[in-house]
Amino acid sequence: MIPGADEYDIDITFDEAEIDRLLAVTPEDVESANSLTYAKNVFIPLTTACRYTCTYCTYFDPPGEASLLSPEEVREIVQMGVDAGCTEALFTFGDDPDDRYTQVNDQLAEWGHDSIHSYLREVCELALDEGLLPHSNPGDQTPEQMELVADVNASMGVMLETTADVSAHAGPRQKNPGQRLATIRTAGELGVPFTTGLLVGIGEDWRDRAESLLAIRKLHERYGHIQEIIVQNVVPNERSQFEQPSVETMRRVVAMARAALPEEISVQVPPNLSPTRELLDCGVDDLGGVSPVTDDYINPDYAWPALRELEDIAEEAEVPLRERLPVYRWYLNDDSDDGTWLSHRIRRAIDSDAEAGERYRSVIAESIPR
Repeated sequence: MIPGADEYDIDITFDEAEIDRLLAVTPEDVESANSLTYAKNVFIPLTTACRYTCTYCTYFDPPGEASLLSPEEVREIVQMGVDAGCTEALFTFGDDPDDRYTQVNDQLAEWGHDSIHSYLREVCELALDEGLLPHSNPGDQTPEQMELVADVNASMGVMLETTADVSAHAGPRQKNPGQRLATIRTAGELGVPFTTGLLVGIGEDWRDRAESLLAIRKLHERYGHIQEIIVQNVVPNERSQFEQPSVETMRRVVAMARAALPEEISVQVPPNLSPTRELLDCGVDDLGGVSPVTDDYINPDYAWPALRELEDIAEEAEVPLRERLPVYRWYLNDDSDDGTWLSHRIRRAIDSDAEAGERYRSVIAESIPR
C-alpha cells in the first residue's frame, strides 16, 4: 500500500507480474534514443521557504532566513532570459510556506497576496508579458491551488521521488507519497502537461522504484498528461547522509523507466547531477533545461553544463540535439478530450506575431524530426 493512498483516495494497485517484469529489465533490453532534446530556461527560485525538511535537500532555508523574490527581481531575471534567447521561465519554490515563515507571509500580504499561489500567478503573467513560457514546480498542490495558476503555465511539475515510506522524508513535516500522487492526478484532471520523476538513493529499494514507475504510468494511462519523467540521483551535500548511487544502479533505473513508460513520455537525466554519457544507451532522450544566465539554485554546487557540453554529449552519441519548449510538441496539437492541452493564454503567446511568438514557433519547427 502506498503511504497516504487512502487519505488522498489514490486508486492504484500493482500487478506482481508487472513488477517482476520491470525488476528483470537491464540496459540491454532498451534502445538508445535517435535524438536528444533540451530547453533553454531561466531558473527563478521564487522563495526558499518550504514546509518540509527533507534530509537530502539544500534548497530550503529555515524561518527567518528564507527569501522571496520581488516582482522587480523576477522581471530582471526574465528579461535576461529573453535577451539570451530562452523560451522558459522555470519557477520553483518549496511547498506551501506556512505560519513558520511569518516574514514571507507578511511580505506576500504587503504585495496584495493571500497565498504563494496568488503571487505565482502574478509572476507567471509577468513572464508571459515579457516573452517567456512559464513552467512551475510549486510542490504539492490542492486542486484549488493548481487551478489558480494552470492557465498561465505551459506545463507544470512535481517530483514523485518515490512511493515508498523512507526515512529521508521523516520528521514532523513528512512528505507524503499519496499527496504527491494526488498532485499528479490533479494535473491530469485539469489537463496540464506535466513533468515528474524519481529521486534515486534516498532509502528506496528496487521494488519501490518499480512501483513508482508503474504508479506514474497508470496515472498517464488515465489522463495522458505526463510529458517526461526525470531520473535523478541524490547527491552528497552538507545535509545529506546518502551516498550517490553507482553508475550501474543509475543505468538500471533509467532502463527500467524507459521500459515501463510509453514512447511518448520522455526520459530525462540532469547532466549537472548524473553521469549522462554513461546513461544514454539506456533510453535517455532529454537533457532537461540549460540556462545561460542563472544558476541551479536547488543544487548550487553542481552548475548547469554549458550548451556546448550538451552538444558534445549529443555528438558523442551520434544523434541530433534539438531545442524544445517547456511544453512538449505532442501537446500542441489540441487533441485532448476537451479540445486543447493549452490554455487560451498560452496558445495566444505561442501564436503571437510578437518576437516571443516567433521564437516559440521557431523552436517548435526545429524540434520536429526530419
